Amino acid sequence: MQELLFFKALHVFGFVAWFGGLFYLVRIFVYHREAFDRSDDEQRILLPQYQIMETRAYRIICNPAMMITWFCGLMMLYYHGLDWLKANYWMHAKLVLLVLLTAYHLSCKGLIKRLAERTDRMTPFQYRLYNEVPTLFLLSIALLAVFRNLLDFGLAFGGVLIFGLLLYVFAKLYQKQRNA
Repeated sequence: MQELLFFKALHVFGFVAWFGGLFYLVRIFVYHREAFDRSDDEQRILLPQYQIMETRAYRIICNPAMMITWFCGLMMLYYHGLDWLKANYWMHAKLVLLVLLTAYHLSCKGLIKRLAERTDRMTPFQYRLYNEVPTLFLLSIALLAVFRNLLDFGLAFGGVLIFGLLLYVFAKLYQKQRNA
């Protein structure tokens, strides 16, 4: 039982660091993309610095945190056993979300490369929206972990969609205010 609690504590540590790293990384993407519109002198300073920050955040924070999260989570599943996994449908949904979050994580690696090569087509506003994607994952996973099998998946999905829509509306309002 102590082993399970040990892996649970490390799992919490891992996902907090992972989400923190993803929020930080994609925020740097916003600033990196905004730097494309700066003067040549500013770009010579900012662009290499953002590339360093992105690479380090991805390699030093995001990757290890993702690996800790997955490893400790899988160890907890091992300790709970296959019968427990079969009986807990919320965990199936959580695993699907974690696979999708991992795909998001991996997509960030591609964005680092495209930003460095200046081949990316996303606007700073689109990066701001992309930065909110982990928020939706975090909310969804937290709801599943807290309510477990008591959660009405349809209601929760609708609530997360509404929350995502609100994030979009507030991002648009912020963009409008910045451009005014």
